[in-house]
Amino acid sequence: MAENEEKLGDMQSLETLDSKGLSVNDGVEYKEENIVTLEGLSHVRLRPGMYIGKLGDGSSADDGIYVLIKEIIDNCIDEFRMGHGNTVDITVNDGYVIVRDYGRGIPLGKMVAAVSIMNTGAKYDTKAFKKSVGLNGVGTKAVNALSSRFVVRSFRDGQVKKAEFSEGKLLKEWDLEPTKESNGTMVEFTPDPTIFLNYRYQMEFIESMLRNYAYLNNGLSLILNGKKFYSRNGLKDLLSENLSTEPLYDIVHIKGEDIEIAFTHTDQYGEEYYSFVNGQHTTQGGTHQSAYRESLAKTIKEFYNKNQELSDIRNGLVAAIAINVEEPVFESQTKIKLGSKDMTKNGPTVAKFIGDFVKKEVDNFLHKNQEVVDVLLKKIQMSERERKEISGVTTKLARERAKKVSLHNRKLRDCRFHFNDSRGKDEQKNVLMEQSSIFITEGDSASGSLTKCRDVDTQAVFSLRGKPLNSFGLTKKTIYENEEFNLLQAALNIEDGLDGLRYNKVIIATDADVDGMHIRLLMLTFFLQFFPDLVKKGHVYILQTPLFRVRKSGKKELSDRYCYSEEERLQAIAEMQPNPEITRFKGLGEISPEEFKGFIGDQIRLDQVKLTKGDLISDLLEFYMGKNTQYRQDFIIDNLVVEEDML
Repeated sequence: MAENEEKLGDMQSLETLDSKGLSVNDGVEYKEENIVTLEGLSHVRLRPGMYIGKLGDGSSADDGIYVLIKEIIDNCIDEFRMGHGNTVDITVNDGYVIVRDYGRGIPLGKMVAAVSIMNTGAKYDTKAFKKSVGLNGVGTKAVNALSSRFVVRSFRDGQVKKAEFSEGKLLKEWDLEPTKESNGTMVEFTPDPTIFLNYRYQMEFIESMLRNYAYLNNGLSLILNGKKFYSRNGLKDLLSENLSTEPLYDIVHIKGEDIEIAFTHTDQYGEEYYSFVNGQHTTQGGTHQSAYRESLAKTIKEFYNKNQELSDIRNGLVAAIAINVEEPVFESQTKIKLGSKDMTKNGPTVAKFIGDFVKKEVDNFLHKNQEVVDVLLKKIQMSERERKEISGVTTKLARERAKKVSLHNRKLRDCRFHFNDSRGKDEQKNVLMEQSSIFITEGDSASGSLTKCRDVDTQAVFSLRGKPLNSFGLTKKTIYENEEFNLLQAALNIEDGLDGLRYNKVIIATDADVDGMHIRLLMLTFFLQFFPDLVKKGHVYILQTPLFRVRKSGKKELSDRYCYSEEERLQAIAEMQPNPEITRFKGLGEISPEEFKGFIGDQIRLDQVKLTKGDLISDLLEFYMGKNTQYRQDFIIDNLVVEEDML
């Protein structure tokens, strides 16, 4: 144990990374003793991000603690896809996870090696596992290495093998024992709290993951703490569950060998895609999603035989695709983007396979469904008219000039990340992109304080001038006619979709009063009206700002406690007796840059804006931002809460 810790220390001295993942060891002496070999799973613990992405505390769906669960379930899914076991039981309780499948079970003599020795597994042999998700023998080992406790059992042909690990190291291995349990594998693990600091599983993220597994594996039951996830209609169910506005026509659902697609159009702006490879949700798309996006629009254009823009055809499109690929190549261990060019070793390319399928099947569908053809044509023509209206507002060249001058001189204080191309490796840039954020705030005082205390490498500030326009019910032409919206769209670089999004987190930072709430609602209306996928993909956040500062009498900043509720204020007062000083913040403009540092750094509190199942964007906006109906007035009166401190 001590020897391994010493080696880890040596490795860390070889290359020290700062909090942004950038090398800061220039000038460190480089000698033979700096060259070390990490044994077992030590490298996973030293560089966990290489294997599970970002660590996080569980507040985001892509945090590493969910990847740990996914890696174990992926193995269960592979068993099901090979025809073994149709149920997976998952238990999550106080950070402790149990996953039990009813597949073939790991071969007993190799069970310990299969979960603890890197690059060990059966999936190198495509005879045992065809078109599986995990192919590099890393996933389960990474979970083992990053768990404070990891227990595995394999039930096979009336016998059970059990082993227990901690931090990837074998603690105990039991002899074979007889059992009456059904074949399969059970894995229990607790994420290491020294790596995943203050983590907490949020069931909504796990449930979303399990729904996707169910959509892609008809006939498979996934049971989470007694709640069952099951799908009969695959991707059609997926789109039905995720639509945030009514479809213009019934969801088109087509299945073939190794491919399944579904799509429809809505009245919302932009495009929305869900893509999967071998049951894996590729949240960042890849070669298959790009091929589907291109071939679907081209097929529709060729069907109408009109001079239509592909962007007009895709506007409002909501689509899903799932394909099976032999030995898929992903761009990272977390498997969120497909890099494969070929379907099989000797078969067609991914693009050709998808293009041929879409061309034949979608064209056939359109020829047989005239009602859909008519509705879709009207939608395309409407998008075309609106696009031409937008182009008539101003020429693209003049628009770009205005953006550049206005953005960088008046509205946007960008982060250094976007202007420095000498930061080295792509993985370092990816780390910075993951950390990048933009604060959208109102007023010179608030934006000035934020600008002075922000992290200039990864945090940008966009300053609003007064309350933005209520954009509910307006067309996209509004964006180009309204300077605030036009410049914000340019700052985010989302005019043509999310592919060019410049910041991972878009943070609305307003005062914690009625006016601040109104500005927040106006900004959310803008995003939901014109860029709903920005919200759906989890990029929009609300900055929690403190209501109070509590300080020990006579003490300075070291004793400061920032309180975000009346309960926190009372607790701080109780802990700082006697007679602490209490400051009530009435606006961001009253908070000094020094104080801003206390809650936009490592301790930042963010609320992610989410759309829950069944939320219809049009209905939400109509209720909150539409005409002032009696129903809304009654709702406000019935739910009005007045804090004594505000009176």
